[in-house]
Amino acid sequence: MVKKAIIPAAGYGTRSLPITKVIPKEMFPIDMKPAIHYVVEEAIESGIEEILIIVSRTKNLIVDYFDHSLELEAFLEKQNKTHLLEKEFIPKVRIYYTRQSYARGLGDAVYLGKSFVGNEPFAVLLPDDIILNGTTPAIQQLIEEYKTYLQSVIGLNKVEDKHLHKYGVVKGEPLGNRMCKIVDIVEKPKTNPPSNLAVIGRYVFTPSIFSYLETLTMKEGEEIQLTDAIKKMSTAEACYGKSIEGNRFDIGSYDDYISLINIMNRPTKD
Repeated sequence: MVKKAIIPAAGYGTRSLPITKVIPKEMFPIDMKPAIHYVVEEAIESGIEEILIIVSRTKNLIVDYFDHSLELEAFLEKQNKTHLLEKEFIPKVRIYYTRQSYARGLGDAVYLGKSFVGNEPFAVLLPDDIILNGTTPAIQQLIEEYKTYLQSVIGLNKVEDKHLHKYGVVKGEPLGNRMCKIVDIVEKPKTNPPSNLAVIGRYVFTPSIFSYLETLTMKEGEEIQLTDAIKKMSTAEACYGKSIEGNRFDIGSYDDYISLINIMNRPTKD
């Protein structure tokens, strides 16, 4: 039922400066693969057939990574090393690209996918978040809940109180099975967060999210927040949250990034 996904990858990556002046955060290496590689794999493993990646004019490395390298292929063939072509990751799904010309926030980036999505439910995966789960990929967990509720489902994660000011935080009515019905959502609460359930970078939306994004206006110096559209949606129609099973790593956080590298590079036991 959910066959399309949007991956927003146009941000400046300011938390990871100065390296993000020249290398997109989405291309940070993790066990010899860039971060966005894992997110695209997660989408494909979850049944996604078409992916739209939102890039900026400085993110051509992302486009190149998912394309053939004719020079490399010719070199490997000449050197009788064609077995190494297996390492060239060319996804067997359709990948499209569009540019976000100006840094207008996550809400604007998702809205750029309106014509791509059409009248279908769709997934959104943020490549900042790598979620390790040995059984069910994170976005698939949300897709399974969408099949039950046929309404938007937002990925959630329990976060320590001291870090809640960095996230959108939900107030929800518990439903069991790690699910809740979202009653309210607060973007980066400075005091009195409504819960310890923070929104993380996995979503499944009905196309109605675009109608709420259209009502948002960008003030000077500010961004169009996806959280604001979710807040409006949750007051007008049913919207659900799912506490995702798995270990989440925010690669924009130095500590999380190093921890993830250490885990992925850890030798496996025979």
